[in-house]
Amino acid sequence: MYGVCGCCGALRPRYKRLVDNIFPEDPEDGLVKTNMEKLTFYALSAPEKLDRIGAYLSERLIRDVGRHRYGYVCIAMEALDQLLMACHCQSINLFVESFLKMVAKLLESEKPNLQILGTNSFVKFANIEEDTPSYHRSYDFFVSRFSEMCHSSHDDLEIKTKIRMSGIKGLQGVVRKTVNDELQANIWDPQHMDKIVPSLLFNLQHVEEAESRSPSPLQAPEKEKENPAELAERCLRELLGRAAFGNIKNAIKPVLIHLDNHSLWEPKVFAIRCFKIIMYSIQPQHSHLVIQQLLGHLDANSRSAATVRAGIVEVLSEAAVIAATGSVGPTVLEMFNTLLRQLRLSIDYALTGSYDGAITLGPKIIKENEERMFQEAVIKTTGSFASTLPTYQRSEVILFIMSKVPLPSLHHPVEMGRTGENRNRLTQIMLLKSLLQVSLGFQCSNMMSALPSNFLDRLLSTALMDDPEIRLFVLEILISFIDRHGNRPKFSSISTLSDICVLKLKVDKCSRQDTVFMKKHSQQLYRHIYLSCKEETNTQQHYEAIYGLLALISIELANEEVVVDLIRLVLAIQDLAQVNEENLPVYNRCSLYALCAAYLNLISQLTTVPAFCQHIHEVIETRKKEAPYMLPEDVFVEKPRLSQDLDGVVIEFLFLQSKISEVLGGSGYNSDRLSLPYIPQLTDEDRLSKRKSIGETISLQVEVESRNSPEREERVPAEEITYETLKKAIVDSVAVEEQERERRRQVVEKFQKAPFEEIAAHCGARASLLQSKLNQIFEITIRPPPSPSGTITAAYGQPQNHSIPVYEMKFPDLCVY
Repeated sequence: MYGVCGCCGALRPRYKRLVDNIFPEDPEDGLVKTNMEKLTFYALSAPEKLDRIGAYLSERLIRDVGRHRYGYVCIAMEALDQLLMACHCQSINLFVESFLKMVAKLLESEKPNLQILGTNSFVKFANIEEDTPSYHRSYDFFVSRFSEMCHSSHDDLEIKTKIRMSGIKGLQGVVRKTVNDELQANIWDPQHMDKIVPSLLFNLQHVEEAESRSPSPLQAPEKEKENPAELAERCLRELLGRAAFGNIKNAIKPVLIHLDNHSLWEPKVFAIRCFKIIMYSIQPQHSHLVIQQLLGHLDANSRSAATVRAGIVEVLSEAAVIAATGSVGPTVLEMFNTLLRQLRLSIDYALTGSYDGAITLGPKIIKENEERMFQEAVIKTTGSFASTLPTYQRSEVILFIMSKVPLPSLHHPVEMGRTGENRNRLTQIMLLKSLLQVSLGFQCSNMMSALPSNFLDRLLSTALMDDPEIRLFVLEILISFIDRHGNRPKFSSISTLSDICVLKLKVDKCSRQDTVFMKKHSQQLYRHIYLSCKEETNTQQHYEAIYGLLALISIELANEEVVVDLIRLVLAIQDLAQVNEENLPVYNRCSLYALCAAYLNLISQLTTVPAFCQHIHEVIETRKKEAPYMLPEDVFVEKPRLSQDLDGVVIEFLFLQSKISEVLGGSGYNSDRLSLPYIPQLTDEDRLSKRKSIGETISLQVEVESRNSPEREERVPAEEITYETLKKAIVDSVAVEEQERERRRQVVEKFQKAPFEEIAAHCGARASLLQSKLNQIFEITIRPPPSPSGTITAAYGQPQNHSIPVYEMKFPDLCVY
C-alpha cells in the first residue's frame, strides 16, 4: 500500500507534497518561495506535523548528499532555517533533533562548502530562543567537530581561513545555546572546556600571520571581518563574560595547559595578551580566582626553567594590576607569600645548582643569570602589584615582607652555597629589594602608621649589618617612607648651594602625629644614622643616601626640637671625622666633612637665622679657599681630590658647636641642648652586629663615669658675671673644646693600648673609691635605733646609745607568737 502511494504523488501525505514542492527542477533556481510560504503556513497550522516535516527534509538531504546534489542540499537547509525561525511551538524539540542530525551530516562531509553551510545553519539555530526546554539534547559532537575545524590545515589558505572561522562561529553558537540553560549539557565541564578554549587560543595565536597577509589597505576592513584571530578573541571574551563563580577555574585551566604545551611562557607576549583578555572579560569579583590559579600554577612549575617561571610571574604581575582595580579579596597576602617563597627557592637553586637542593650538576643545568632575571621579575611584580593596593593593605604587605627578612642574630647559622655566598645574605638583599619596590610612592599622612614600632625596629636592625649593599637598601627604604612630597630627586647629589630656592622644595608644617612619631623614634633614627657614618665600607651612594635622609627628615618631620637634635647629630659626625676614633680611611673622613657642610648649609637656609647662615657660609668659603677636600664638590666626584693630612685641620675649617649654640640661642632655640654633644646610646643591637669592641664599650662607660665622678663636683665660689667674664668665656671656649677632645682621645687610647692588669687595677681602685663614698653616705643618713635596755655610760662619763642586735633582744611574753 505504502509503495503504491509512493509512486502516485496524489496519494502521498500533504506535508511530503508541500516539502517536495519547495524544490525546483533546476537547483540553480533556488528555493520556491511561494511553496515555502505554503509549507510554513501548514507547519504553523498543524504543529504536530512539524516533526514529520523535519524527518522528511532530513531524509531528502541525506539522500542528496549521498548523490552529490549539493544544490538541493542548500535548498533543504534554507527551508529548515526558515521553519526554525517561524515555528516556536511545543513540538519543536523533535524537529530540532532532525535539524541537528542534518547539520551533523553536513559537518561530517569532507567538502568545505558543506561544513560551512552546516555551521551557518547551526549559528542561526543557536540565536533562536526556544520556548520549551530540552532534557536530552547533546552537543558533544558539535563541540568536537567545531574544535577540529578550528585547527584546519587545508592547503588553500583562503579555504583554511573560512573553515577555521566557521569552527569558531560554531563554538560561539554552542556557548550561546547552552551557557544560560541549566537543562542543557553543561558546557563548563572540563571535557568541553579542554576543547573549546585551546581551539580559540590556537587561532588567537596566529594573529600576526593573519595580519601579514592583508592584501591592500582598501580591503583591510573586509579582511578584518574574516580574521580568525579577532573572531576568536570576541568568542573568548563572550565565553569568559558568561562564566559564573564556579566555572572560572574550568575555563582558566585549559589556558595554562595550552601555554605549557606550546612553550608560550618564555616569549611571554602572547601569555600576557591572553590574560589581559581574561582579566578584562570576567566579572571583577571573580578576579581573585584567576590570581589563585596563576599562583597555583607557579607553585606547580617551581622546578621548571627560570625563563618559564619568569614568564608566569610577568603574567601574574599584569593580571594582579588589573585585578587590584576590582576585588582582590584575601589573595593579597597569599600572592606575596607565594612570590617570596619562589624567591627563596630561586636563591637556593642559584646557590646549589640543582632543583632538589643537593649541590650537583644534574641533567638540568641551572643558569644563575636566568635565576637572577627571575628574581628581578618577582621583585618587580611585588612592587607593581603593591602600588595598586589601598594604604591599609599596603601597610600589611610591608609588615609581611619585613617579617620574612632574616635579622642579624647570633642564632642564624651560616648557610653556604656553591658560590660560597651566604644564603641569608642573598635572602635579605632580595627581600629588601622587594620591600623597596613596595615602599616606592607610598603615601601615608601618619608616620606612626607608615613606620610602626615593630616594623621600624626590624628594619633598623638590618641597618647595623656589615654588608654595605644591605645598609644602602635600608637607607633607601627609610627615605621612600619619609618622602611624601616627592623631594627625594632634589637631593640625589650632595652640594652646597648658595640658594636652595632653586630646588623648589615642597615643605609642609610638621603635623601633630609626626611630632609624636619623632618624640618616640627620633633618637633611634639618629643613632642609626650616626652608626652608619662610622662604616669603613661606605661609598658615595651611602653618603648621598644619608644626606637625603637627613634632608627629608628636616623637611617632612622637623620642628624646633628636631632641628636642634639634627644639628647636634651632624656636629657629632664632624667630630667623628676629626677625632677619628674608628681609624677611618681618608676618603671616609673627607666625605663626612663634606656631608656635614652640605647639610648645615641646607638647614641654615631652612631655619632662616641670619647669624647661623653667616657662620656656615664663612666656614664653607674658608674651605673653598684653603681646604676644598672638605666640600662635596671636590669629594663626591668621579675622581675625588683628597688630602692625606687631615689630623692638622685648623679650627677655621670646622663648624663650631659653641658658635652655633650662641647664634641659634639668640633666635629662640634651646641653646642648652645645642651645647650638649650628641652621644648615641648602646643597645643589644651593637652586640648582635658585633660592632662595638670591649675596649670601646669600657671607654664610653669610663668617660661617663669620669664626667659624673664626685671628684669633679667640687664646689666653687660664685663668680661675679661681668663683661670681662663673658668675653673671656667666649675666647676660651675653643680651647676648652680642644682640651675635651684631647682628654677623650687619651681615655680611648689608654683602654685600647694599656695592659689588662693596669686597666683592671684602675677599675678596682675606682670601685673601692665608690664603695667608700657609699659607706660615708650610709653612716650619715642612717641612725642607730634606740636601745631597748636603756642608756649606758660611756668611758668618758657621757651617755651613749647602745644598739642591741635584734636576735639578742628579749621581748615580753605577750609578744611571743
